[in-house]
Amino acid sequence: MGDVNNTTYATEFYDSGNYYQHYVKTGFIIRVTTYVIITIGLLLILLTIFALYFLVRKDHVTPIYVINLLITDLFQFCCLIFFNTKGSWIFGIVGSIVYYTYYCLLVTSVGFMVCISLERYLVIAHPLWYRFRRTTKISVAVCAVVWVVPPVFFIPVVYLLGLEVQGIIFSISLIVPFPLFIFFLVGTLRALSASVSVPSEEKRRIVGILVLVLLIYTLLFLPSIIYYLAQGSGSFDLSNLSSMFIRLSPLADLSLYVFIRKDISSKFLAAVCCCKMESNANDEPAVKVDDV
Repeated sequence: MGDVNNTTYATEFYDSGNYYQHYVKTGFIIRVTTYVIITIGLLLILLTIFALYFLVRKDHVTPIYVINLLITDLFQFCCLIFFNTKGSWIFGIVGSIVYYTYYCLLVTSVGFMVCISLERYLVIAHPLWYRFRRTTKISVAVCAVVWVVPPVFFIPVVYLLGLEVQGIIFSISLIVPFPLFIFFLVGTLRALSASVSVPSEEKRRIVGILVLVLLIYTLLFLPSIIYYLAQGSGSFDLSNLSSMFIRLSPLADLSLYVFIRKDISSKFLAAVCCCKMESNANDEPAVKVDDV
């Protein structure tokens, strides 16, 4: 998110040699880091989409939302490649299109994160209702809506409002899902506490997905949202840092694959449980000695 607002700092850095050197070094680090993220992410995302496709063929619904989320990540990488090669503050027709496409993709990716959390919540909180409406066609229709709504909504915003107001509106649209993520997690935990039919391993998988989505949103999206709601009232380094958090989100989205695949998630959760059991076992002798 910090690409275009960097232009407001450019004139300040050019006035001072020290600031200008800092500006150049920071820009170089950001470009190199971005290329590393893109190089690693492109290959992993393509492999993950290919693997999730076979789960969809087995009539699994959740991978559809994850696949669409990863597709938005691929398009974000394409926009980032443009930003890195053409420069952050080249404002032509093509640059403006890529700029607003990138922000629409961010909103779309958050929309698919909401779909993933909602689907997991419905599985536990409303299992009967979800069972009769859990079809691939409905999921595809929901994905189509999530893809269409951001550009349709933001096109009038782009033409009618100024750049600062646009940034605030984008930030508000990104922060609206925050209470939804919390509601889905709390509602699922309450439903799971009263459910005896769901296996404990399945409970851990569902909670793991919800917690992971909330963490990705809170750690990587929320700093930029807060920064732009404050109308960029921060340092140049803070702007770049929040922007890098956003760029790391595609790599973080890949971790959802661990909890989608039952075989992988079971091994992962078993390893975590074993670590906890070993730590508890190491603590027990000390307690017994104290008691004696």
